[in-house]
Amino acid sequence: MALTKSILRVALATGLLLLIPLTAKLFLADMAWSLGDFVAAGILLFGAGLTFVLIARMGDNTAYRLAVGVAVAAGLLLVWANLAVGLVGSEDNPVNLLYGGVLLVALIGAIVARFRPLGMSNAMFAAALTYAVVTVVALSIWTPPSATAEPSVGMVNVVGANAAFAAIWVVSGWLFRRASATRSTVGQRLA
Repeated sequence: MALTKSILRVALATGLLLLIPLTAKLFLADMAWSLGDFVAAGILLFGAGLTFVLIARMGDNTAYRLAVGVAVAAGLLLVWANLAVGLVGSEDNPVNLLYGGVLLVALIGAIVARFRPLGMSNAMFAAALTYAVVTVVALSIWTPPSATAEPSVGMVNVVGANAAFAAIWVVSGWLFRRASATRSTVGQRLA
């Protein structure tokens, strides 16, 4: 499929996804999205879709493309959750800025690996490890609120949610590792 056609599909999918909160805003009084929220969501969704399209084209098997999808989803969810509610405390907690390091590790690792499956696997595992380290550092800085201030935010919730997010990076790394094994097997048969 041509790159232009793929980009148009990403733009169309972004627009269709944004119709969901727009419809909710029209019919639900509690829907508090502003124009800025729609713009931010559009940029995040389109950026994630474009990233997937550009990187997935570099792979030659389904495992690679799936791994790219999982990695892009992990990055999207990390940014979205951090902007919406925060990963540690509320979205206004400055300690949440540390999670930008996870994205940097994944991005720099992918570039250094030249988007090759084995290197991408290592980059995603490094991102998962960075995620765990950032969570430990963030939790050592952050003091959980009292039960009366934010009863829904507790240490168990924070640790559980962050463990789930780190696991997504691990799944991506595992899929890239599988893509690497598949690719090397194909290369050996052709040689």
